[in-house]
Amino acid sequence: MTTLRFRVLGDSLAAGVGCTRVEQSIGHVLTGALRAAGHDIELSVHAVPGARSADLAPQVRAAVAAGTDLALLVIGANDLTRLTPPAVGARLLQDAVAGLVTAGARVIVVTAPDMGVLGHVPPAFRDMVSQASRLYATAQADAATTAGATVAHVGPEVFSRFAADDRMFSADRFHPSAEGYAVIARELTPYVLAAAQPV
Repeated sequence: MTTLRFRVLGDSLAAGVGCTRVEQSIGHVLTGALRAAGHDIELSVHAVPGARSADLAPQVRAAVAAGTDLALLVIGANDLTRLTPPAVGARLLQDAVAGLVTAGARVIVVTAPDMGVLGHVPPAFRDMVSQASRLYATAQADAATTAGATVAHVGPEVFSRFAADDRMFSADRFHPSAEGYAVIARELTPYVLAAAQPV
């Protein structure tokens, strides 16, 4: 059986900040799903909490040096909080995806989340923040697709669950809890399983 080298890149969501155990993080949950589907998986997580799109290049270099067959890239939340222009973030993401694809990886991109669901966003500004999140995610999706990635669409029903249920968040009210990560991972599983199939 061929071992699939699965690499997870991006920010704190990719790194699993908010989990109480590493096994609850997205990369590990998805690795479990891949193994349950019969794949032999070697996982490494290159994600860095706090990372923005401008910080992806070193992660890509590390993943390429380690050898990558399948890559999950989660980025955008910190770009939004730091007001990175969509065109700038999208270009940086496109470069990161292109680097992975050129190295032979199949890449799945998870775009920026809807930051309007965060409890500390004042109600009067939530629609505006949600709209900005969608615009940023759309620019990311276009760039990622252009570079050869598959964009995993986390639907609005997932963000609605986060908005309605405090249990989706960890104690900091910013990062997901283990339950929140499980919900996100379920959305991503079909994309990861499809990308893991032989071409």
